[in-house]
Amino acid sequence: MSVKEIYLLSIKGGSRIGLVAELTDVMGPYDVNILDVGQAEIHDMLSIGMLVEVTKENSQKVFKDLVFLSHHLGIQVSFTPVSSMEYERWVTMQSRGRYTVTVLSRRLNSRHLHLVSKILSDHGMNVDQIVRLSDLMSLRDSNLKVSRSAFQLQVSGKPRSVGALREELFKVSLQEPIDVAVQEDDLFRRNRRLILFDMDSTLIQCEVIDELAKHAQVGEEVAKITEAAMRGEIDFKESFRRRMKLLKGMDESVLEGIADSLPITEGAPRLIANLKMLGYKVGILSGGFTYFAQKLQKELGIDYVYANQLDFKDGKLTGEVKGEIVDAQRKAELLKYIAQQEGLSLKQVIAVGDGANDIPMLKLAGLGVAFHAKPKVKEQAQVGISTLGLDGILYLLGIRDSEASTKGKTRLPEAPVPFSRL
Repeated sequence: MSVKEIYLLSIKGGSRIGLVAELTDVMGPYDVNILDVGQAEIHDMLSIGMLVEVTKENSQKVFKDLVFLSHHLGIQVSFTPVSSMEYERWVTMQSRGRYTVTVLSRRLNSRHLHLVSKILSDHGMNVDQIVRLSDLMSLRDSNLKVSRSAFQLQVSGKPRSVGALREELFKVSLQEPIDVAVQEDDLFRRNRRLILFDMDSTLIQCEVIDELAKHAQVGEEVAKITEAAMRGEIDFKESFRRRMKLLKGMDESVLEGIADSLPITEGAPRLIANLKMLGYKVGILSGGFTYFAQKLQKELGIDYVYANQLDFKDGKLTGEVKGEIVDAQRKAELLKYIAQQEGLSLKQVIAVGDGANDIPMLKLAGLGVAFHAKPKVKEQAQVGISTLGLDGILYLLGIRDSEASTKGKTRLPEAPVPFSRL
């Protein structure tokens, strides 16, 4: 019985079409088993690592032919013997935890990557692979408002505490202009199918009730109540009733004007268009108003809309709402209900919000994203995005810019599912 040996082949050189085919063609006659292989290309420079098993009598022949080929092609090749004990150690390491760490910024600095990688190493985590998800940006354009930098780190190991790891990375995001997301690299991360948004200050760049208050000349008073509610200092239902009473008597024409000029958040159309293309269902769970949410439904192709229904009399606001107020608990209930209607696990749900009344649904979802949120909210969510637009969520799903559609599309919405059965 032939004795077999294990070697790690390292191939480096200029990028070349068909290189893997040429390398394996040389190995073919010698019955070489490929145990593992990895390849990376950075700006026309190629690096290939190949773990192979070959009989002792054939190993020198393979090496000789590979060296001859490398001279012919102008590349470098080296051979490192690997003991069977070392190989088996690598086999057992496969059972270690695996995580995906996504680093987002307008422009990534070496200091940022150092801070993230240092924290990972301090937790005993090994960075196995780094992949750029964002397109390269021309250095001729120094506009940081449109530039984007997104890198995905595949990490293995068992951190002392995933919670402690996230907390340390969260502190970095408070001090530096980056976002860092840690997710378990499991089946659910690649199989989300439902995304639910808060509306005000999430899908749109304003708080509608504050805009209404400005027209009613009670802007400062309402804004103070809104801020206190967002910080969690006032019960949402109570704050909502207080604000609505201040709007009593407003003419519906004012609402029409605001609805026609809602400032949609950067990246929202692109995000939703791409997720719809992938088969996602999309919903709005808002403590705002259906009057405005249904406008977004038509523009963005939203499947579900649940918000507060305004009450009118003679074309003017009565200062009341119809039905139950959509507060934090209601949002969480709605999330569970919609997931059940779609036949999905909660782990397949993404929830996105910015305020204290979004925290329960952010914690309930498989992926909770605090979007440009207050630190208190960001700390409670698994992931925070404060540097990019809403389409930064595509990076959290491992989607490259080169794979995603560049523009959002609009279509007629489907009718929202009634909530009568809850």
